[in-house]
Amino acid sequence: MSKRIQMPPIYPLPNNWTWVELGGLTKIISGYPFNSKLFSDLYTDGRPLVRIRDVVRGYTETFTPEDCPEQNIVHKNDILIGMDGDFNVGKWQSEDALLNQRVCFIQSTSELLLNDYLFYFLPRPLKQINDVTPSVTVKHLSIKTIEAIMIPLPPIDEQRRIIVLIESLFSKLDEAKEKAQEVVDGFEARKAAILHKAFSGELTATWRKQRMVDIECWEAKLWGELIQRIEAGKNWKCEERPPYYNEFGVVKVSAVTWGEFNELESKTCTEPEQWNEKTQIRTGDFLFSRANTLQLVGNCVIVAEIERRLMLSDKILRLSFNDLVEPYYVLYFTRSDFYRQQVENLASGNQESMRNISQSNMRMIEIPLPSIPEQQEIIKILDSLFRKEQQIKETAEETIIRIDMIKKSILSRAFRGELGTNDPTDESVELLKQTI
Repeated sequence: MSKRIQMPPIYPLPNNWTWVELGGLTKIISGYPFNSKLFSDLYTDGRPLVRIRDVVRGYTETFTPEDCPEQNIVHKNDILIGMDGDFNVGKWQSEDALLNQRVCFIQSTSELLLNDYLFYFLPRPLKQINDVTPSVTVKHLSIKTIEAIMIPLPPIDEQRRIIVLIESLFSKLDEAKEKAQEVVDGFEARKAAILHKAFSGELTATWRKQRMVDIECWEAKLWGELIQRIEAGKNWKCEERPPYYNEFGVVKVSAVTWGEFNELESKTCTEPEQWNEKTQIRTGDFLFSRANTLQLVGNCVIVAEIERRLMLSDKILRLSFNDLVEPYYVLYFTRSDFYRQQVENLASGNQESMRNISQSNMRMIEIPLPSIPEQQEIIKILDSLFRKEQQIKETAEETIIRIDMIKKSILSRAFRGELGTNDPTDESVELLKQTI
């Protein structure tokens, strides 16, 4: 016997509102069981098909040669509900399409309920139902569960006022969210532009002018002229987990992939004779990934801190530089397009999933090299600019989160009659409840 899903709680409403079961006000139709073997993505071979992944985004890239009953055809602005996973709600934004199984269509069938009011109301109870729905793999939603949802029903004029106010407030919030998202999305591009200025000499043009230093003093040096020593470890057979503090291990490629050293991306050695103190990683080490995907091979980090006993692997090298270059200057250079283009050209291997760069090829990387004082100035400026850019990005991300919370708060208040739009002189829907 299946467990009954706990419905969202009923709360007090304004006097002229009432609670009504959703099934008495709506028509809900499940999608048609199309043959997935006939689906075609990105090719307009057949008719567009709405799948569960399309509910929120409002468009599809799937087509099918099959047909279905008229009731399973979705039209623009129809309200759709995903019946697996997160129980998402969306409005269809594209041309007429066929409705696939595990997606349902819901529409008001009563003059007492506006479709747009229904659309704004549905996400909250469906989220509450999802939270209490048990599952072993994917959560499933039934039409009976949707029909059993209780909806707070205000007079029709109040529904119209609520819709107008929600859309007005959401329009302003969406505009602010879009601007904040642009800041987040532009983060990497802004960093790339700053790095380009740093290694083309533009970033320290004023610094050189104040000291009457010419850009001609910059030299193009090969890494082979700057590297004093290259050290590598071994690829031991290990347990696939980070070592505890009384154990030791080796780092994985992913330990240096994402800009900062991550000691949790490591494996545990099981034999005492595997330990080699000479390859132990320590604070301040400059690490280079000689193997990874084409976009990530050659990534570097300087170890800021490390607590576990970890060794170099055969794919993670430790580089030591001579006194012509500051290690942090090299590190910033490895984040630039100047470096990335060279590494991708020098990397070998035919598999996209794993490319390699040999020590001889690594020594051929060319770096623009100013004097040590100017390198130090570039490091200082980049530290400051990137710190500010990170703060700007985090502020924008926090703004996006706050906007989403504000929208949820607006909807919560809207369906409690707390937006200030309720008119007590509107005719009470309680009087009409018997006719529903």
